[in-house]
Amino acid sequence: MKEVIEKMVEEAIAAQWADVNVIKEKRGGEFVIDDVKPYVDAVNNMKAVGNQSKAVIRLHVDSVNAHFEILRSLTKTVRPEDDPFVEHYQTPAILEILYEEDESFRKSVDKFIEAIGKAEALIGLEVVRRYGGFYGPTCVVDFALIPGSTSNIVNRILKTVDIPKEHAQAILASKSWGMNTSYGFGGVFTNEIEKGATLSDAIKKEIEMIKLVYDQPIEAQARLMDEHGHESFDVRKYMSEYKNRMRGAVKEAMDDGVHYGNIVTVPAYCVGDAAHHIAQSTFNMCKDDVVMAVIEAVSNVMESTLRANLDRFTSEYQPLTLATGSTAVATEYILELDGFNAPMIVDLLTKRYHNYVQLYPTRSGAAELHNHDFMDMIYRGWKYLDKARRDRNGLSDKLVPKVSGFEVNLDPIHENEVLMNPQRYAYPGCAISVRFSALMRLADYPCLLTSEPVTATMMTNIIALHKDTPASPARVCKDCATAALVDSRHAYCQWREAV
Repeated sequence: MKEVIEKMVEEAIAAQWADVNVIKEKRGGEFVIDDVKPYVDAVNNMKAVGNQSKAVIRLHVDSVNAHFEILRSLTKTVRPEDDPFVEHYQTPAILEILYEEDESFRKSVDKFIEAIGKAEALIGLEVVRRYGGFYGPTCVVDFALIPGSTSNIVNRILKTVDIPKEHAQAILASKSWGMNTSYGFGGVFTNEIEKGATLSDAIKKEIEMIKLVYDQPIEAQARLMDEHGHESFDVRKYMSEYKNRMRGAVKEAMDDGVHYGNIVTVPAYCVGDAAHHIAQSTFNMCKDDVVMAVIEAVSNVMESTLRANLDRFTSEYQPLTLATGSTAVATEYILELDGFNAPMIVDLLTKRYHNYVQLYPTRSGAAELHNHDFMDMIYRGWKYLDKARRDRNGLSDKLVPKVSGFEVNLDPIHENEVLMNPQRYAYPGCAISVRFSALMRLADYPCLLTSEPVTATMMTNIIALHKDTPASPARVCKDCATAALVDSRHAYCQWREAV
């Protein structure tokens, strides 16, 4: 186990710095696909050790390489408007391979599609709630079963369908960590009623769209991109080629007994660094020195904390808990340097959300998803920091917060010259909101703070140890910041009821 833990930590750190170093070097410049090569190189160093399934690791590695090579063959760059979708082309193709290779799974999906048609009341209720902002800020494509999420609704429909449990779990996983198309429930309904359709007609069109997502995943994604006005490359060629390249890895995983819920998820999350995290939008955002410094400092906190505790880990889950916990603590700590904290920001962004609903009724279902992620992250960090501050009380001792008993090293923040000198980035005598304002930029895009490359890499390693257990969606309380501090929505979650 020690060998596996050390390997997963090293692979995750390598993935994080592959992103951060490229962004720091290229920020402010023009993004080209070849810029993601360091990340691809880091992924190619991933190997199965001990009891890990080689087939699971192959799904991850092959997917990143196929993604990179196909993009290189189709385009030189990806415009910012198109880059959020580059991690949505994999699960549709993987699902269709499973449909073709396992007739029984396809039959289960058909039964689920039939159940979607019978769930008009449930779907109608949920899309109206999402449209009207009933749940408050939420993540429509969350990897957990939170209120207002697509996974939440899918789970409730699946509970009415008589199909093998493993198939139900795979269908659920395909619309959580597995990103089966870019569609989030409620999108068609919202646009239809704003154009003047009746509620009943809008719900019928919504149901037709949801059915298409599962019946013809590749075609559904292609149509969504047509409607979006995607320009960067031919998405149909991408998915066709990706499907061809990944069939061997999928068949090996099937033969190895990998749960279909893992087969549909592992290939998707890992590709986002190529042309999404390492991308023009990131290069533009990180032109700001303070934004870049936040990402660097938080990454250093994570790395130094993981390395300091390496000999104390006894479970493969602990490094992931500490990695994400340490970055949550670091981000909240930077926020507190300017006199802000998570409860203040959750209140602010929730109030803003309800104004946003009224200003933009046809807002994208994804509009607030990263605000939601950001609030959850800083709320988690605030709880660790609050306990550490209480324990220290009035003493002058160094502040050392703990995550699950592991100490977090905050020194890299104090050693970062940019973060410790905000007066250089605003009117010097009044530079009291510089770090806060940088964090508000990152509230729309916290992917390298949460961190997605680290989570994807570590989760693949964990899944490789537990190939027959579906890893997504997360079957735990996500401890949503909004649910805990503002909106009383715990009763609408599905984490205990997951199929």
